[in-house]
Amino acid sequence: MAAVREALDALGLVDHHCHGVVTGDLTPEGFEGLLTEGDPWPGVSLFDTPVGTAVRRHCAPLLDLPAHAPPGEYLRRRADLGAAEVGRRFLTAARTEVFCVDTGYAPERLTPPDALAQAAGAASGAPAVAYEVVRLEGVAERVAADGVEAGEYGDTVRSAWLEAVRRPGVVGVKSVAAYRTGFALDPARPAEHEVTAAARRWLERGGRLEDPVLVRHLLWTAVDLGLPLQLHTGFGDNDIRLHRVDPTHLTDWLHLTAGTIPVLLLHCWPYQRQAGYLAAVFEQVYLDVGLTLHHVGPVRARAVLEEALEITPYRKLLYSSDAFGLAEFYHLGALAFRRGLAELLQDRVDAGETALADALRLARWAGRDNARRIYRIPSDT
Repeated sequence: MAAVREALDALGLVDHHCHGVVTGDLTPEGFEGLLTEGDPWPGVSLFDTPVGTAVRRHCAPLLDLPAHAPPGEYLRRRADLGAAEVGRRFLTAARTEVFCVDTGYAPERLTPPDALAQAAGAASGAPAVAYEVVRLEGVAERVAADGVEAGEYGDTVRSAWLEAVRRPGVVGVKSVAAYRTGFALDPARPAEHEVTAAARRWLERGGRLEDPVLVRHLLWTAVDLGLPLQLHTGFGDNDIRLHRVDPTHLTDWLHLTAGTIPVLLLHCWPYQRQAGYLAAVFEQVYLDVGLTLHHVGPVRARAVLEEALEITPYRKLLYSSDAFGLAEFYHLGALAFRRGLAELLQDRVDAGETALADALRLARWAGRDNARRIYRIPSDT
């Protein structure tokens, strides 16, 4: 086995952005619904997609089935084993030692962070560790649902955010501004009277937090909170307007927030090159290509990672799975990351373009150490 592949296979990963998995047994329709970021199409199987093919190829053997087992056989075996055993197998196979879990989106019953870590175990055989990432929009929407006057919104939601991030185990915050407004926003911090007026409009209208002024207020308050800020960019469900979530729309805001907090660009596809540019020119910007990797599968993971790494500084790339709902995504994300990164680094070593010691260091940085440094996760956990 090539040296870089061997090192990455042995490395316990830090998954810096992920979600829980479904705790109950899934119907065939429920399983296929979680294979896509969109809505299922009548008469079309979601197994007939790149991610569906990857599940049958790389996940079936972990359920004691042959690779490429038919979908019906795969789902029957999964049901026979039960959700808990399926989760244990795939989470263990991922060899993830630290999970940073976004708990802000749970339309179904999902494993909480501690249960996720307990099911996984670290590569060393010791229990894995889980931390929490607070989704800021969810906190603000709870404040609105509890009842607040427009003039008190700014102070009240700030206090709620502060209380949320001071909970034990919280290491970062996240915004889904990409889904709500996109990034082509006025980059300036909104004035207090602007926040009050926008809050009044929102509280009268109800619904999700998607007023551009309040989204700007959220982003600037995230800076004040002082924790790493995760921003969904690029690929997501059909609620996104993809042309509005190119992360280069954030350029002016990044200038204004230079020297403050780390900004983590999540997923990025098809904007991994744009994200790499931002990471190359802004000290506070980092990126991953999670979510993308299990959807393109291990065969194409190298191509995505190669584009992301064209100009990205090596201390700026992180690993994430963005696994949600299906434990399979933890295994596929880790497999695709390890294989894709190992192939491209080993080829550079073999071509004499990168020293083996440098390639091994880059692999450790991307898979584990960069995230530990940014989120201040102790190396003994």
